[in-house]
Amino acid sequence: MTGLLAQLFFTFFFIGLFNFGGGGAMLSLIQGQVVTAHGWITQEMFTDIVAISQTTPGPIGINCATYVGYEVLYGAGYGQLAGVFGSVLATLAVVLPPFLIFFLIIKVFNKFHESRTFADTMRALRPAVAGLIGAAALVLIFRTQWDGLQPQLSLIRESFPDWTSWVIFGAALALGLSKKAGPIAVILGAGVVGLLIY
Repeated sequence: MTGLLAQLFFTFFFIGLFNFGGGGAMLSLIQGQVVTAHGWITQEMFTDIVAISQTTPGPIGINCATYVGYEVLYGAGYGQLAGVFGSVLATLAVVLPPFLIFFLIIKVFNKFHESRTFADTMRALRPAVAGLIGAAALVLIFRTQWDGLQPQLSLIRESFPDWTSWVIFGAALALGLSKKAGPIAVILGAGVVGLLIY
């Protein structure tokens, strides 16, 4: 169990260290580690964890780390108490790097905030953040299996079980892009429609 705990901690520490752009951008990193690299949970379970993380209070990336930490230890047969410890460990690991980086940034921000290099670096990170969020969306829609160097894509049926789910997705996307409704209203509205239909 000690080896699994260490692996869990360093995996989420790595995710927290290399995440830019918030929780949405973090999802593809989490999926790549816990589903693809380590195989701790299935893609279907990850999709469910993301859905739960979006509907519970708090940042989605941290919520996702908390649920995954529980599932890794509990799913390995160590019991509920170990699962709770896994939740705490994964949550601590994912927030520790940003906390340390933020602490260092505060120390040097006043010295460098007017630097052109600093401004250019922040500007260059914006497209990367958009790409990470887009990758997270694709991870929740498509399952990727590799046949050598050739990726095989298949739709994740749990995410989009029928044409109605695509209509809800399209309507939510259109409302979000048109900015006629805020993200909270879109999420709640899609949730209520899904609850009524399914």
